[in-house]
Amino acid sequence: MNSEELKQKIENKEGGYLFYGLTPPKHSTDKDKIAGIAQRQKERLKGLDIDGLVLYDIQDESSRNNSPRPFPFMSTWAPDEYASTHLQDLDIPKIIYKSVGKFTESSLKEWLITNENKIDLTVFVGSPSKKQEVSISLQEAYKIKAASSSSIKIGGVTIPERHFVKGDEHLRLSNKIQHGCSFFISQCVYNLDNAKDMLSDYYFYTQEKGIKPMPIIFTLTPIGSLKTLEFTKWLGIDIQKWLENELKVSKDILNASMGICKYIANDLIGFAAEKNMPIGFNIESVAIRKAEIDASIDLVKSIKKMMSK
Repeated sequence: MNSEELKQKIENKEGGYLFYGLTPPKHSTDKDKIAGIAQRQKERLKGLDIDGLVLYDIQDESSRNNSPRPFPFMSTWAPDEYASTHLQDLDIPKIIYKSVGKFTESSLKEWLITNENKIDLTVFVGSPSKKQEVSISLQEAYKIKAASSSSIKIGGVTIPERHFVKGDEHLRLSNKIQHGCSFFISQCVYNLDNAKDMLSDYYFYTQEKGIKPMPIIFTLTPIGSLKTLEFTKWLGIDIQKWLENELKVSKDILNASMGICKYIANDLIGFAAEKNMPIGFNIESVAIRKAEIDASIDLVKSIKKMMSK
C-alpha cells in the first residue's frame, strides 16, 4: 500500500490497518552507527506486509509520574528528520508523531508548510501533563493547522486508560475530529476491558449522532523482561494485577505477553466486526533486546493472519 492508498483508506473510514512503531535512535548514538541501525530496521521492515511505519517523537514523561523512571530519559532524533535522512528509500507510508509543545506558533506553521510534500501522515501529541511548560497547547496546534494551507493529514492519540478514569474518551475523539483528526492511534493496550469500553461508547455515540466512526488503531507491545514490565506500568499503561502476577511468575515472560497481545487483538477484531467499527493495530518495537524485536515481528505476522480471516 502506498501513501495515497493509505490516505484514501482513512478518508473512506475503512478498517484493517497494520502498522509497525519504532523509536528513532538516541541523539547520543555514535553517528557512525546510525546508518547501521537504520539499515537493520529497513531489512526487517522490507519483509513485512504492513500499511505504515509509525515513528515516535519521544518526550520526557517524568512530569506526570513522581516515581523514578525505570530507564533514564534520553532524547532521540526527531522522527521526521530520521525518516528523511535514513529511511527515505523505505517504500512504506510513514506516520510521524510530533510533540506540538516544542513548537511556537510560527515554527509550527513553517513546519506544516515545509513538510507538506514530505510527510505522509502526522499525529499531533500534547504534553505529558499539565505541569510541563509548553509554548503551544494541543488545541492551539489544531487551530494553527486548520488556519494553515497545509494539506498534511493529521491523526490523534487515544488513551483507553483515560476513558476508564474519566469516561469521556469518545467525546475527546469527537473534539479532535472537529479539529481535523481523521484517525487515531491508541496508547499501548494491555487491559482489554478498557479498550472495549472505549470502543463501545464511541460506537453508540456515533450511532446516536448518525455519523461514521473514524479509524482507531490499537497499539500492542511485547514485554520481554520484568524491567520492561515496570517501565510499561510507569508510562501509565494499565496492567491488571492478576495479569502482572502471571507475567512475573512466567518462566518465559516474552512468550506469555505475546499470547496476551494475540488474545487482545483477536477479541478486538471480533468485537469491532460485530459493530462494523474501522480498527487496526500498531505493533510497537521500542526495546533494544533482539528477542523483543524478533517477537514484535512475529506478532505482526500473527495479527496479519487474524485480520485476513
